[in-house]
This record gives sequence, C-alpha cells and structure tokens, in this order.
Amino acid sequence: MDYEQISLHVADHVLTVTLNRPDKLNAWTQRMEAEFRQAIESAATDASVRAIVITGAGRGFCAGADMAILEAGVAGKLSADDRPQPAPAAAKSGLEASYGHRFSWLLRVPKPVFAAINGPVAGIGLCMTLFCDFRYMAQGQKLTTAFAKRGLIAEHGASWMLPRLVGVTNALDLLFSARTLLTEEAAALGLVKPLPGEGFLPAVQAIAAALVREASPRSIGVIKRQVYDSLMQNLDEAWRQADAAMLESFGSEDFREGVAHFLERRAPAFTGR
Repeated sequence: MDYEQISLHVADHVLTVTLNRPDKLNAWTQRMEAEFRQAIESAATDASVRAIVITGAGRGFCAGADMAILEAGVAGKLSADDRPQPAPAAAKSGLEASYGHRFSWLLRVPKPVFAAINGPVAGIGLCMTLFCDFRYMAQGQKLTTAFAKRGLIAEHGASWMLPRLVGVTNALDLLFSARTLLTEEAAALGLVKPLPGEGFLPAVQAIAAALVREASPRSIGVIKRQVYDSLMQNLDEAWRQADAAMLESFGSEDFREGVAHFLERRAPAFTGR
C-alpha cells in the first residue's frame, strides 16, 4: 500500500507512525485507518521493530472524524466507504473474538504501542489511543470524548476500555459531558503521562527505545497478551495461562540471555526468540 495519510520512520527498533493530515488536524478517514492498520500489522511481524509510537503531524494529534464525513452523515449521504462498519462475523470465538474489532486488534500487537499525543485529540482519535499500551501527552494540550456533544454514543470500545483506565465515575463524567480536559487533568485521572512540549516526540521515542533495549521483546509480547486476556478471564484462567507461558519461557533464547547478561554484568542482547 502507498501511504498518503500517514508517514513512517524507524530508528533504534522503534517505528514511528505519524498521522499526516496536518491541515485537518489529522482528522480520521477510512483511508487513514486502512494505512494505519497496514503499517502496524506489518510492524507486528517485523523483527527489526520492537516498539511502535503513534503521533500526529503539525499542531494536532487527531481531531476526531473528518467533519466532512460527519456532515455527509447528517445529510444522509455517507458513502459506503465512510459509513461505520459493524465488526465482521467473527472467524474466531470466545476470547479471540474480542480482539477482532476496530481498535481492539491493537491489544494483540505483540509489541508495546505508545500514543505520543502532541496536540488536540478527540472522538475516534481518542478511542484509538485508549487501545494503545501507553499514552504520553504534551503539557498544555487538550482532550475530549466529543461524542455526546455530537448526538452520538460511546463508540469504538470506549465504554469498555475507558472505565478500566480511569474508573467508572470518571469515565461517565468524560463521556456524558464531552468536556475538554487539559493534559494535567487527564494525567491526574491516570489517563495519560505528561511530558514537556519541547522535545516531546523525541522523549517518547527515547522511552520506547529504552524499554525494548533493556527488556526481552519476547517477554513483553507474552506479558502484554497476559494482561489484556486477564481483563476477560477469571483468576484460575489467568493463572493457568501464566503457568503454561512460564514453562515455554524456560526454553527461549531470551531466557538464556536474561540469565547470562545478569551473571556477566553486561548489557542484554535479546533476540526476541
């Protein structure tokens, strides 16, 4: 796929995906979504990429759905490409079916995904960040759910994920009111981690690079699966999954390297295998 609405850059095992419609504050389109998913799914199987950072070009992160699409919806003129699509009939059942939705597939990417929120974020753009593993936000920026002020509802898994991040009461406040939060309040709720605006993106990239340099990529992938699966499991299921995964870990290259670099007092050289 030729990328028109995103751009990609790889350095230090970190892929940076930049939403690239700066004149529209990177408003979300079906084309952007297709490119976004293609890029991240490719990175998920690329051994040279160990972490993913998502950010926006220009002064915005993502202002939500493109207003031209919303206006077409009001006029009853949404094209088939722009109309929200229900999840396809699940090819898988049970736990795996939960990862087949619009953004929930990000939870199955076996690498840490960082949202580097450099500017305003709203609506569908915010929903996407809820399914990232980490949300860093530049100080003094703005965030809103937006839906209730547009006559819409909590879409794209927000009603499931947001309460798990900030608690039910705070989630209802943000969803009902659709009010605007600055970075500092969002950080106080535990929704984001704040960083200074100056040097913001390099700072997030450095955090991502350090994480995957110092920890086993294989361990990160397995732990990520454990954590998100556990949100839908009981304790016995989660415990049994962990026991099986631990036995598999003992046979991995990264386990042998993890012990060796500790005993030899040197930096790790993990392979992810």
